Amino acid sequence: MIFNPEKECMSREDLRKLQSERLVKIVKHAYDNVPFYKKKMDELGVKPEDIQSIDDIVKLPFTVKTDLRENYPDKLFAVPRKDIVRFHASSGTTGKPIVAGYTAHDVENWAEGTARCLAAFGASDEDTIQVSYGYGLFTGGLGAHDGATKLGAAVLPTSAGNTAKQIMLMEDLGSTGLCCTPSYALFLAEEIEKLGVKDKLKLKFGAFGAEPWTENMRKELEDKLGIKAYDIYGLTEISGPGVGGECECQDGTHLWEDMFFPEIIDPVTLQPLPEGQEGELVFTTLDKWGMPMLRYRTRDLTHLNYTKCKCGRTMVRMGRILGRSDDMLIIRGVNVFPSQVESVILEFPEFQGQYFITVDRINNVDTFQIDVELREEFYSENSADMEKYKSALTARLISVIGIKPDLRIVAPNSIERSMGKAKHALDKRKLQ
Repeated sequence: MIFNPEKECMSREDLRKLQSERLVKIVKHAYDNVPFYKKKMDELGVKPEDIQSIDDIVKLPFTVKTDLRENYPDKLFAVPRKDIVRFHASSGTTGKPIVAGYTAHDVENWAEGTARCLAAFGASDEDTIQVSYGYGLFTGGLGAHDGATKLGAAVLPTSAGNTAKQIMLMEDLGSTGLCCTPSYALFLAEEIEKLGVKDKLKLKFGAFGAEPWTENMRKELEDKLGIKAYDIYGLTEISGPGVGGECECQDGTHLWEDMFFPEIIDPVTLQPLPEGQEGELVFTTLDKWGMPMLRYRTRDLTHLNYTKCKCGRTMVRMGRILGRSDDMLIIRGVNVFPSQVESVILEFPEFQGQYFITVDRINNVDTFQIDVELREEFYSENSADMEKYKSALTARLISVIGIKPDLRIVAPNSIERSMGKAKHALDKRKLQ
């Protein structure tokens, strides 16, 4: 189902006209009301009147995460505090969090974007959607909740954790949709399998986001839960879940360009890249008034596809996020993303999708350790069997990432599970 055909299927020409109109207004709003943006634009010799169309977006300065921390808590707000109706904050564990402020209009737009995503996943006002993202400062819970409400669906706001109760309510109330991180969905799937209640559930689809995940993880979740698993995208600095989402074609994530203008840049030169080329995703908010963002560098690495989708939507499609430029591990000169490791592990039926990477430097040499869980039915005291599994996975990892890890097979359920965003790597070199 297409929630808003007028916007989601508008011609590229009409969309570009709308983007231009909105960019002109939001740039003037940011310049006039946010000293940070006035200073940044003045330093570049750019005035609001220099922005006449969406093509002029390249004249604007970039915004990065440290800018938000340095302007904590509300120096990037562009409206009086009385007009802010909600705050959210990042889940960062060091230093000041990133705080986002929303006007009532911003919250309404956010709900609109999330409702579009849920409709694209096949949801309607006849569904019961279980929101297992955390509620609170994290954008996931309330973002999914408001989108489902706008769609007219019943919401089961379980938040994260209390897994046994989650599954009981999922069964008893007949949840048809599940919103959570893919790592928590995998944990739920494992517990559902242990309880033997999969056939009693009515789940049809899952809206998974807040962390990168792979096609192999999608297959794992679809097989274990008997659902269609969809990617939903968002970030605290721009908006929560609902900046974009996949459709029934599962051929890229539609970004709602009438509200969020995407660019792909070279993360080194900062120059825009041609359509289809892989680089860093940058967003400018076109209709967010509480805390507008100009050319925010997400650090997410992906590409954009502007061809019309078979579903009928004309909005650009974003390819799967390969990782974050700031999450990349450089080990002995080789670039390694946790998502690459996950994808390889899930190629093997013997292994769970649970793993942890530890990187260290000992005697001036980088070490690269991966702990990975075997499934219970394959775990054995027979060292020959364990060595066979280890050798096969090690060889495949070397072929994909180009470096040999110290692979350690660990017992089932021995790696800590996450109720929210999963942490899959620790770089101890940064602690030295």
